[in-house]
Amino acid sequence: MTSFTLNDLARIVAERAAAPATESYTAKLLADGPAKAAKKLGEEAVEVVIAAIQGDRQNLTAEAADVLYHLLVVLQGANIPLSDVMAELERRTAQSGLAEKAARKS
Repeated sequence: MTSFTLNDLARIVAERAAAPATESYTAKLLADGPAKAAKKLGEEAVEVVIAAIQGDRQNLTAEAADVLYHLLVVLQGANIPLSDVMAELERRTAQSGLAEKAARKS
């Protein structure tokens, strides 16, 4: 079991975002604008879907890590802290997922 958390990754993304784009892939993604980071997140999400359908656990694990990283880059670019996303998830767990979805439709 690892002690590495999403908060650790968010901190690293923030640190690397502040580096010159010539020295940091994170900074380069952000320097190229929100569309570049969002496109990369989408590409990684598709790779997760493919790995899941194929039942490729090792690749699914690697691609899921890529999705989490790229999601945090997109959030960094939009100035949305991970804590806001976690608060939204916490809010949603106050009721079942089916009840939450039903409430959105009204």
